[in-house]
Amino acid sequence: MQKLGGCAGECWGGFLGCLVRRKQVDRTVAKTEGFQLAKRLSVIDLIAIGVGATIGAGVYILVGTVAKEQTGPAITLSFLIAGIAAGLSALCYAELACRCPSAGSAYHYSYLCVGEGVAWLIGWSLILEYSLGGAAVARGISPNMALFFGGQDNLPAFLARPTFLGIVLDPSAAILVFIITGLLCTGIKESSMAQGVITTINVVALLFIIVAGGYVGFKTQWVGYNIPGGYFPFGVNGVLAGSATCFFSYVGFDAVTSTAEEVVNPQRDLPIGIGVSLFTCCVLYMLVSAVVVGLVPSSALDPDTPIALAFSSYGMNWAVYIITIGAVTALCAALIGGILPQPRILMAMARDGLLPSFFSDINKRTHVPVKSTIVTGIFIALLAFSMNVDQLAGMVSVGTLLAFTAVAVSILVLRYIPPNITTVQSPNTESTDLVSSEFTNDIPDIYTEDRGARYQTQKDEGHEARRRKLAAWSIAAVCAGVPVLACAASAERLPIVPSFVLCGLGGAAILSGLTVLACIDQGDARLTFGESGGFLCPFVPFLPVACILVNTYLLINLGIDTWIRVSVWLVIGMLVYLFYGMKHSLLVDAVYMPIAIESEPEVHEIIS
Repeated sequence: MQKLGGCAGECWGGFLGCLVRRKQVDRTVAKTEGFQLAKRLSVIDLIAIGVGATIGAGVYILVGTVAKEQTGPAITLSFLIAGIAAGLSALCYAELACRCPSAGSAYHYSYLCVGEGVAWLIGWSLILEYSLGGAAVARGISPNMALFFGGQDNLPAFLARPTFLGIVLDPSAAILVFIITGLLCTGIKESSMAQGVITTINVVALLFIIVAGGYVGFKTQWVGYNIPGGYFPFGVNGVLAGSATCFFSYVGFDAVTSTAEEVVNPQRDLPIGIGVSLFTCCVLYMLVSAVVVGLVPSSALDPDTPIALAFSSYGMNWAVYIITIGAVTALCAALIGGILPQPRILMAMARDGLLPSFFSDINKRTHVPVKSTIVTGIFIALLAFSMNVDQLAGMVSVGTLLAFTAVAVSILVLRYIPPNITTVQSPNTESTDLVSSEFTNDIPDIYTEDRGARYQTQKDEGHEARRRKLAAWSIAAVCAGVPVLACAASAERLPIVPSFVLCGLGGAAILSGLTVLACIDQGDARLTFGESGGFLCPFVPFLPVACILVNTYLLINLGIDTWIRVSVWLVIGMLVYLFYGMKHSLLVDAVYMPIAIESEPEVHEIIS
């Protein structure tokens, strides 16, 4: 038995111990402490949430920008490659969501598998992601609504955006955020139904674009594809660069996992919800992009309104209204999908003691975290009202990619070195020490088997310890090699010799770690970790390692300006953790003991 004492006021060794401590999987905590959310979501609700949160207005803008500047007609392949890359993370999410169907998504999984420090980093980054993402979506409503009124200058007063002290204010965006916040406070079923209706309208608009645009394309022989340079005017490198940009149009599917605790049958419905929503979005993206670049040459596309321009160039000005309806509903659906997960992450962090208990309160009537939802809505509304967050868009991607990476690492940890200790909570240090003393004194009495059995047990335990140590070093080698390889491959100003050396070192670390993981057995403790009978991520360890590599490469290429801004937010988060979260964590006075010993009936008698 090990005790991880209170971290406040201890040396750096104690601080590092706080960062790596992990909570246990406990399916009864939420129920016994009155924190249970209502289980009311079906697989249809999950698909509506996933598609709505993923297909924002990006498809109405991204097609023009990427096709004109990076890919040409090959943008369809870029969406396919990006969808496959996002699917790697989705498969990792699906297994963890089935095993640990609780609120918190990537934060929750990281806390279980990696440690409190990484979990705090992920949770704090996701708060930034959803806040800035929601504000950016809300501020996009007015410009899209302007098409209904003949332009930005003709907007009515209630949609106008006045300028004050050089700041463009957007009161309609703030009002929309408050309306969505009120909707989310009414209950998860009610908000998911609204999300379903809005998403259906958006999908119908996209289907109209595909069908009507396809009809016009066949009549005109797809003039957009007959351009100099053929299908790949920017080459294969352009397609790959475009796929990196298109990747961020798939990041909304993690909103599905944030509602895991509210799903009636999570082991069955969560993988279906994640998979179907991601597949649906990928197909729609590919079909819409194929039609648009076929109607108009990619070099002639308008980066701001590519789809509307494609139809108006054929005299179909009336179609602009349908496209605008689709864009507005897409924004509303994306706003719901952006605000919905954040209160649940705040609630999960408050449950663990890392944030004040205020955020973990569940409304008895609606069974949703109303207080967290209101705070989230106010914060996002203030951002949408007073700040143009377009220049901060890269910061949104940091939270997403960090979460994707942490989930992939969690899969490796879960499969090869799953937690083999559990915690025994005690109301005070004295009773904890008493339990530890009694347990230690009585251990020789529990194991009174013959010497042969004990020798075999010790031999098996030694073999398992060696296997876990080898797996841990291999995972560490992969995690160390990936950033080295990604940085060396991305550094344009780095001389060729150091670049090749660093690429070789990083690649060797990844390859050696991956080879060892592929050759050794996975841990048996994974079979009893969390819920059983759900989805299992395939091709482990190859798929999670590929996921880590892709996400790290994208993280490094976000730019230095983005990382400087993110660093400010992370420093604030570190201070909050040091002065509050670290001292109030529920694991401050936790006592740890092996899971195998916990199953012994005598141990239960001693502890009780």
